[in-house]
Amino acid sequence: MGKRILIVDDGEEVRQVMRAVIEARTGYEVCGEASNGAEAVQKALALKPDLLLLDVAMPLLNGVEAASVLAGSMPEMPIVLYTMYNELLGLSLASAVGAKAVISKADGINKLIECVQSLLEPKVEPLNKL
Repeated sequence: MGKRILIVDDGEEVRQVMRAVIEARTGYEVCGEASNGAEAVQKALALKPDLLLLDVAMPLLNGVEAASVLAGSMPEMPIVLYTMYNELLGLSLASAVGAKAVISKADGINKLIECVQSLLEPKVEPLNKL
């Protein structure tokens, strides 16, 4: 079974573009979408994705709050925060809530795809031959 990703963003168009690009360029399955942090927590617990893409600024429960809840209950699931905010602010938030990475929306979809692939398909160091 392929890797499964949950996309969380309050913008429907953003979610649609991310889904299309992720599925076309990586072969991963987008197993669900959520439009706010409260829905993200509910869907992540129900769907058990391999990775969570989580916008920081959202209604009801923001991405940082949702990440904090999920990192405690699903510590093996990598969480990637993406934000329009300053990357340094995002990095300090990420480490505080257990996220594995922070990507600035300004960096574009290519950097997001690279980050997702690096978390879901970590490079294995070849064994040294004697």
